[in-house]
Amino acid sequence: MSNIKDYLKPSVTGGARPSSDPYHRMDPEYYSSDEDSALYQELEKYGITTHKIFHNAPVPVLYEQALKNEKGTLITDTGALVAYSGIKTGRSPKDKRVVQDEQTTTDGVWFGPVNIPLTEDSFMVNRERAVDYLNTREQLYVFDGYAGWDTKYRIKIRIISTRAYHALFMRNMLIRPTQQELIDFGEPDYVIYNAGEFPANRYTKGMTSSTSISLNFKRREMVILGSQYAGEMKKGVFTIMHYLMPKQGVLSLHSSCNEGKDGSVSLFFGLSGTGKTTLSADPNRYLIGDDEHVWTESGVFNIEGGCYAKCIGLTKEKEPEIYDAIRFGAVLENVVMEEATRQVEYESEEITENTRACYPLDYIPNAKMPAVAKHPNNIILLTCDAFGVLPPVSKLTIPQTMYHFIAGYTAKVAGTEVGVTEPTATFSACFGEPFLVFHPTKYAEMLADKLSKHDCQAWLVNTGWVGGSSGSKAKVRGKRCPLKYTRAIIDAIHSGELRQQETAELEIFGLHVPTKCSGVPDELLIPKNSWTDKAAYDETLKQLAQLFNKNFKNYEDKASKEIIGAGPKL
Repeated sequence: MSNIKDYLKPSVTGGARPSSDPYHRMDPEYYSSDEDSALYQELEKYGITTHKIFHNAPVPVLYEQALKNEKGTLITDTGALVAYSGIKTGRSPKDKRVVQDEQTTTDGVWFGPVNIPLTEDSFMVNRERAVDYLNTREQLYVFDGYAGWDTKYRIKIRIISTRAYHALFMRNMLIRPTQQELIDFGEPDYVIYNAGEFPANRYTKGMTSSTSISLNFKRREMVILGSQYAGEMKKGVFTIMHYLMPKQGVLSLHSSCNEGKDGSVSLFFGLSGTGKTTLSADPNRYLIGDDEHVWTESGVFNIEGGCYAKCIGLTKEKEPEIYDAIRFGAVLENVVMEEATRQVEYESEEITENTRACYPLDYIPNAKMPAVAKHPNNIILLTCDAFGVLPPVSKLTIPQTMYHFIAGYTAKVAGTEVGVTEPTATFSACFGEPFLVFHPTKYAEMLADKLSKHDCQAWLVNTGWVGGSSGSKAKVRGKRCPLKYTRAIIDAIHSGELRQQETAELEIFGLHVPTKCSGVPDELLIPKNSWTDKAAYDETLKQLAQLFNKNFKNYEDKASKEIIGAGPKL
């Protein structure tokens, strides 16, 4: 038997242990101390001189490192790693910056409240600050992986972080390279420097807080300061794809995707609370992905190698696939555990309402691997209309699809946020405005082209209120549309039943509403029919239309007359 002390010595990048060692499986090397290795030379070019590097470390090693070095890190009774992201328990969109230079100006980057411009000099100050901090650490964690399951469009991403939890998170969320792919990885297309434990300098030009999420497309780099929330890395990669993919003529989308056993494909769009995760996780269909996709000339592919699910209130009964995926290798963020049993208290909001679970895609039993599919048959835009005036389902024309895609409407209801006591309209362009790089109309026009070319039907599905509004001040109090009816609607879309159904036109909005749907009461399909006070319905419908029109003024500068004309008419 080989000497155990020799076996436990760190491996050297570029030089594997002899194959005669029966205890080593010849996995990719994960702990590098060889300053002559290719990895060290690349890190040195970035200005990083830390000597202890964990490179694409396996899960057990990252567990050990996190438990040893990161305060509060624990293991649940199911084997998942619990980590805490510090003060920041969500993204900081107001601290996102994009370098404005000749390249981004020529490319037509949509600078403004979403992509706040930053000078090259300020970016380099942040970069220098991040690299200096990384160099003070005893060890760093580097993960090399891919974004995109289609090898024609995938990009190489390198994550450099100070926390093992961040490396494990991105090991789950990116597509993990094989041993040979890692050997051949070469220089990455983009590098993310995650120095989130160290703050930005608030006096650096362009900074408004001690948090900074900075992107430089010309240098192909992203710098994180002042936030340890792992979702910043995930959405940073998505923002990069939102920049690169349209430049190659393919459409990046903030959506989930599933595939029927007959090969039919559906894309689901929806903001938080609309049911996107629940409705796309159909046990009778294969999951392609839960959040980020690209529609190409040959079909759809998932950008990610994992899932990032909200887990507040999670139960095995409601979402068994997600519940069972939270096991060894998964990461739980900012959850509360019962001290004695290590059981997670999923209902607890003690730390944050935004508790999250991150796990590899193949932890879902019906996930399709590799995560690619043919062209979609249906596009489903989900909204939770708390005003209760939109139909449970509407069949959209292409101009209407463009309009409602750009609008990205849902409504907050009482109890979802502090201070929200009545229905509040929320709009997020393309159902993911914080991640857009170009003007929303660019993505909408590309979507319209795809719908037309591939005979894809779009639908607006309201998972919100029927028979009245929510809120204590509502003239007519309604109720949330029962999930069984929404599922029946989705099933009817997938079966093709609704595509053949006769429709009636909804006043003001001009939506085409199916008059019949198996498993759904007829009176619910036409919303006015389920309101006891018809005048109150008319008044509320006009109120919502006004909110739509006010919101759309933000995009009219680049929207065609056809798109504008597909909105509500008062």
